[in-house]
Amino acid sequence: MRLLVLLWGCLVLPGYEALEGPKEISGFEGDTVSLRCTYREELRDHRKYWCRKGGLLFPRCSGTIYAGKEGQETTEGRVSIRDSHQELSLIVTLWNLTLQDAGKYWCGVEKRGPDESLLISLFIFPGSSRPPKQLDSTSAEDASPALSSGSSKPRVSIPMVRILAPVLVLLSLLSAAGLIAFSSHLLLWRKEARQDMETQRNEKVYLSHLNYRTSELDPEEAFEISSPTFLSD
Repeated sequence: MRLLVLLWGCLVLPGYEALEGPKEISGFEGDTVSLRCTYREELRDHRKYWCRKGGLLFPRCSGTIYAGKEGQETTEGRVSIRDSHQELSLIVTLWNLTLQDAGKYWCGVEKRGPDESLLISLFIFPGSSRPPKQLDSTSAEDASPALSSGSSKPRVSIPMVRILAPVLVLLSLLSAAGLIAFSSHLLLWRKEARQDMETQRNEKVYLSHLNYRTSELDPEEAFEISSPTFLSD
């Protein structure tokens, strides 16, 4: 185990970061996650490592994994790291995650004096993000009768649709014909009612005009007009 003195971060200038990368990463149980810690050009040839943060009063590394030569991948357990001088980055991969892997980790670079480091939090969620397991051939064969029986229902209903379709069309035509006949009958009734009203109005006008003329004549003339006239042989 090697101790890390992290108080040097308080002495550097604001905005001065030797390492850059994600502050948090997450995944489900059984997943594989990767991250990249980039460093400055002057740290290209320095030794890089990945470790888990431990200790309370004095931070320290546990389970430290050192990167090998440039481009060479180093694997320990379920963790692998690779230092890429061309990309100026330390690439870390963790696979088959468990809930116990959750915690805080360091990307670190050794140098004279305090090491350069970046603290990263790893969160693990219970369950799995993998798709459900597909049925094997035996299960598929066992399930095929149920699928075929279920698919037979639409086949039975197809003839019923063919039989009901002409009936529905006929009912629609009959409904349309009935609606047209009712509309024609209604128009005819309204026309006859209008003619009756005009006839009654004409009769009232004629009678009122006749009464007016008889009121202006003498009683004898009015009697002659109102009484029937008999022709003699």
